[in-house]
Amino acid sequence: METNTKAHLAGGPRDGSSQDAGDRALLEIEIDGMIHRYIRTTKQRDGGTVYNYDGMVAPGGGEPGVEDPAARVASPKADAEGQ
Repeated sequence: METNTKAHLAGGPRDGSSQDAGDRALLEIEIDGMIHRYIRTTKQRDGGTVYNYDGMVAPGGGEPGVEDPAARVASPKADAEGQ
């Protein structure tokens, strides 16, 4: 049985393009130093599987200065859940 490994990318910076995905459920593509993620769906198109855009992330995780943990406000439910 022949397995089709063609991924059709939907959304994001590579919308409408295709590439070989192998059997991966998650594609990560580096563009201008950032990682763009595409997730496999159950949809088929033109003999391949559709992968939906899932967003952009920094390769090293969160960027410095984006969030200050000391300034974070706790959810009102957090105190009630702890009791």
